Amino acid sequence: MDIIKRHNVTISGSGEQVMVFVHGFGCDQRMWRLVAPAFEDQYRVVLLDLVGAGRSDLSAYDPARYASLEAHAQDVVQVLEALDAREVILVGHSVSAMIGALATIAAPERFAALVMVAPSPYYLNEAGYSGGFEPADIDELLAAMDTNYLGWSGEMAPVIMGHNDRPELAGELYQSFCATDPRIARHFARATFLSDHRADMARVPTPTLVLQVTHDALVPVAVGAFLQHQLPESQLVLLDTFGHCPHLSAPHPTTDAIRHYLRQRQL
Repeated sequence: MDIIKRHNVTISGSGEQVMVFVHGFGCDQRMWRLVAPAFEDQYRVVLLDLVGAGRSDLSAYDPARYASLEAHAQDVVQVLEALDAREVILVGHSVSAMIGALATIAAPERFAALVMVAPSPYYLNEAGYSGGFEPADIDELLAAMDTNYLGWSGEMAPVIMGHNDRPELAGELYQSFCATDPRIARHFARATFLSDHRADMARVPTPTLVLQVTHDALVPVAVGAFLQHQLPESQLVLLDTFGHCPHLSAPHPTTDAIRHYLRQRQL
């Protein structure tokens, strides 16, 4: 199967410059449906499913290869190579913000800008760094996924989404979690929550917008400040909203922030 089919790549829009959107854990490209279309008048919008997610080729998921995020970054670069895309604007949510960063490091000639939506390079608290979780918290989270993935999904979806007044949002995230192969989800969760990409941030060669949510149960605001300090050329924008998925819960502010940044960069 070729790389385009493997990742269920879909392309829309009328522009020449490519803008690729990469989804977060337990999700797929449909999660960008409230944001990506806003850019179709100016860009060639590319959506994909990471291997193991959505309508990607699940048979391509090799646990040994995907034990780290670097393999997913290589996949993204391969998609762009197949499309012969350069000067790409990559928008990555959550773990895919780090996948996007690794992709820019691996193939800097392909990218013009990176947009990180609710990113975190490391989820654990350490001296001088507030990642949001203690080691016991992550151990408990992963153990709960191993024991009862569907139960974990039902408990975590409202926490991650952060809008108790809009239960349909948590419901959609729950359904997305449930549609993911539990074995792949558990494996990807370890690659996500146990990775430490703080040292990689200084190597990101691409101008970067960090979109940080002010009330995010997974990622403290301090992480945004850390990223702004570590990334060589970055801008931090705080989205005054709740939850870890602003592209679903607050699509208009998210879209406006991205559009404003791209205009500033004349992209």
